[in-house]
Amino acid sequence: MSICRSSQSWAERKKNFQSRKLNFLISLKESYERKLAAITASISKLEEQMNLDNTNTEN
Repeated sequence: MSICRSSQSWAERKKNFQSRKLNFLISLKESYERKLAAITASISKLEEQMNLDNTNTEN
């Protein structure tokens, strides 16, 4: 086994590791974006209900 060949092997392993890490981080980001969207929707719905309650109690 030559030095050049093992160097390529290391570079390839590093590239694969970085690729897996990038995919993991993208997946994590997408998961948090979905959770944030759900929380934002819940906040909007709750504010809407509170405003409706305030309108009904004023009449």
